[in-house]
Amino acid sequence: MKGHIRERSPGRWAVILDLRDPDTGKRRRKWHSFTGTKREAQKECARLITEMQGGDYVEPSKETLSLFVDRWLDHIRSQVSPRTHERYTELARKNVVPFLGSAVLTKLRPEQISAAYAKALVSGRRDGSGGLAPRTVHHMHRILRQALGQAVKWRILARNPADAVDPPKVERAKMRAFDAHETALLLAHFRPTRMFIPVVLGALCGLRRGEVTALRWRAVDCAAGQLAIVESTEQTTRGTRSKETKSGRARRVALPSFALEELRQHRLRQAEELLRIGVRLTDDAYVFAQADGSPVQPNSLTHEFTRILALSTALPRVRFHDLRHSHATQLLASGIHPKIAQERLGHSSVGITLDLYSHVLPGMQEDAAAKVDAALRAAIDKVAV
Repeated sequence: MKGHIRERSPGRWAVILDLRDPDTGKRRRKWHSFTGTKREAQKECARLITEMQGGDYVEPSKETLSLFVDRWLDHIRSQVSPRTHERYTELARKNVVPFLGSAVLTKLRPEQISAAYAKALVSGRRDGSGGLAPRTVHHMHRILRQALGQAVKWRILARNPADAVDPPKVERAKMRAFDAHETALLLAHFRPTRMFIPVVLGALCGLRRGEVTALRWRAVDCAAGQLAIVESTEQTTRGTRSKETKSGRARRVALPSFALEELRQHRLRQAEELLRIGVRLTDDAYVFAQADGSPVQPNSLTHEFTRILALSTALPRVRFHDLRHSHATQLLASGIHPKIAQERLGHSSVGITLDLYSHVLPGMQEDAAAKVDAALRAAIDKVAV
């Protein structure tokens, strides 16, 4: 295997590699452009020959990043959920491609990616009103890095240039959690509305909105006082679909007596409402449903929650998902073991629970220290006597 260099113009070189086609045995040439000194060009030639001999050589291609991203999006369609694929497509085509799409994939360099991130932060909005949020640029980086990682697996690239780029720092958004008093005000505010039961399930059981809209009466065991969370609902541009829970595992959630009583009364009201239109309530019916028993879309739940909450002058504006955070915070602040909270919330590991709610732990540590101190002092007093 041979190679040589040829000067095209001052400081610009052609690195020419001689190789043979493994199928036909015919001689072929591969040309690489290089900018630098003659000595540097010779080193680049030697490096490429070494890569070819070691089986790490990647042939140059003129495919742009934009074309490759389209191929990658088609490739991952069957590997992620429809909603996730929609999000990836949106980020790739609306944020990544406008800044880097015209770049030749095999010539993409870390400094180009870094410059694109900097430009996006300053003037990335499509309406020209300013830059993108650091979190959005961080998502851009995740998508680009994943796509280029696939290019490495497909041996289009020898290495992932995005690995050498640091995305902008994103400050974690502060969670707004209700205390017991605020939760009581929230329940009182929503009681006259159809959104009361979703609020009960979010604030007292920690259910996600997709789990609320997917919950059926067959999953409610009033005798045992438990919910079986076995599926969730996902809304895409093509419609609403059922899927497994976020962690991929089913879980059981014990119902507080308040929630259990409200669910029993809600079932009676729902059965009466459906009977008026000639429909019999069954265990396959949705717990939270339209007046005719049809399911509610997750986005509709969010919009209705926001609308009704805005009518209150005593409650802060929060997301429906913040009810789940409130439930988790109240659990941990009450001394419930994080492992129990993890199982109740449906996190895939206790590490996620501890990471999300670490702000609650300092108070728990002080309480634990006080209890250990009290127990030790009592033991010391007995020994002294």
